[in-house]
Amino acid sequence: MAERSTAAVDVADNSGDEPLTAKADKATTDGTAEAENSEGESPEDTENTERGRGRSEPVPETPDLHSGHRLAARYRLEECVTRLDGFSSWRAVDEKLRRAVGVHLLPAHHPRARSVLAAARSSALLGDPRFVQVLDAVEENDLVYVVHEWLPDATELTALLASGPMEAHDAYQLVSQVSQAMAAAHREGLAHLRLTPSAVLRSSTGQYRIRGLAVNAALRGITAEHPLRTDTEAIGALLYAALTHRWPYENDAHGLAGLPKGMGLIAPDQVRAGVHRGLSELAMRALANDGATASRQEPPCTTPEELAKAVTALPRVLPPEPTFTPPPAYQRTTYQQGTYGRPSTLPSATARPVMAPPPAPLQSRTGRVLKWAVSALLIAALGLGSWQLAETLLDRTKRAEDTGVTQTDEDDKNKDKVPAPSAEPLPLAGAAEFTPDGSGIKQEDVGNTVDGRPNTYWITPRYEGFANFGNLPQRKQGSGIIVDLGKVRDVSGVDVAMYRKGQTTTVLAADPDASSPSTLADFGQPIVKQTVAGKTIKEKLDKPVRTRYVLIHITELPSDGTGGYRGGITDISVLG
Repeated sequence: MAERSTAAVDVADNSGDEPLTAKADKATTDGTAEAENSEGESPEDTENTERGRGRSEPVPETPDLHSGHRLAARYRLEECVTRLDGFSSWRAVDEKLRRAVGVHLLPAHHPRARSVLAAARSSALLGDPRFVQVLDAVEENDLVYVVHEWLPDATELTALLASGPMEAHDAYQLVSQVSQAMAAAHREGLAHLRLTPSAVLRSSTGQYRIRGLAVNAALRGITAEHPLRTDTEAIGALLYAALTHRWPYENDAHGLAGLPKGMGLIAPDQVRAGVHRGLSELAMRALANDGATASRQEPPCTTPEELAKAVTALPRVLPPEPTFTPPPAYQRTTYQQGTYGRPSTLPSATARPVMAPPPAPLQSRTGRVLKWAVSALLIAALGLGSWQLAETLLDRTKRAEDTGVTQTDEDDKNKDKVPAPSAEPLPLAGAAEFTPDGSGIKQEDVGNTVDGRPNTYWITPRYEGFANFGNLPQRKQGSGIIVDLGKVRDVSGVDVAMYRKGQTTTVLAADPDASSPSTLADFGQPIVKQTVAGKTIKEKLDKPVRTRYVLIHITELPSDGTGGYRGGITDISVLG
């Protein structure tokens, strides 16, 4: 009987057993190397793959499947996009959820089948939305297949680079988002090892997503002695290509021309005029194995974490100013005697507008009567208005005498009224994850909620079956973020950016004398009552509350569109 084992894609928390992790530097390299640069890979990728040569057993042939074939009575194969080295990759349709997916297929007896399954499962456990998600990893009927997201609206970096170098702001976003994502993956023990332009996608919203984490390398039998450095250099190569429209090696790759032979690595700002100096230096620091930074003052970046910090230290790179298109020149319409908007047939050189003569004044008896009538009406209106004004003043004086309050008193009272100042964000001393049952979720990402950056998040894992955090015992009270104001302050409201709309959320404040609150009972002052939040939660209180600690409490998560539930928080501001 065929064995079927599905990837565990719902994670309760980070405590407990160690996940199955296919670390790239521990995987066994096997399989024949691809044809040189068959998918635009760099010489380093080819060298890593070549280490697998010389095995005694040949690689099994790719299973002879065709369009229309169904896997697990659910995934219908549509189009084969890769057939190489004993495996094939397909665009398919998930008939159960009616959406496009991608599928990698290889025989169950393939020498790399075990490592591919392990890599897919460990990638699924990461659950980071900056990566294309693994949805299923199955062994069935002598086949091993990995199902992943298919993003029809996303564009490969290869296609983006085909049109020329990127603007400095776009290149900055690329290296910032990719380095942060890979730093998060390495913290979980996962490496990519094949981070080429075809592995990076940009969505229609400008968000970069990485596909093939751990899986692409496992499919091709690629390993690396130093996976951190390998992925960092790959990010540096992507940045170099974005700045210069050249591949930073001598061989052409990914539709880009390589560097001149024998000259070594040249700084991007020396390859092309107008390159951002800071980004050029950053690319050289990331390409550390080539000795590119030996003569420079800045140290090389050898890990994605170091590279992400170096990007953050750069001055902000602003997007280019929008171009202004001037309106068309004003066209004066000519009015000529006997014509309207048509050229004159007269021989005059310049057409001039003809002004109509003003009407003659009314000199008849009827005209004089009309003038006297209008004058009488104006006098009557002025008299009526004066009478009404006098009556109003008399009434106001009488009321002042009855109440003892004069008009001067009223004016002084209104003059003393000063509009209330608008609420301003209070400084935050720190943040912590709300763990009423002592079990954390993503504690290492809590700082992302108070860094003021819209592209960093605290995100829950993916839960299946129930919106209340999978109905797990340790999640009965939900989760959330506690922010520390450093001292007791007057809080007049909050402004919270949620990672996804549809989260059931409450905002609470601890009592002024609370110290290190950790349970719901410690937060007795409501700021925002329980609500199904949109993308933001904005609330301004009529009367400020005194507190040091504010809790954004999430009890139910929205659907992630794949049958599971996931939520999170992007940024928190507490208003004073």
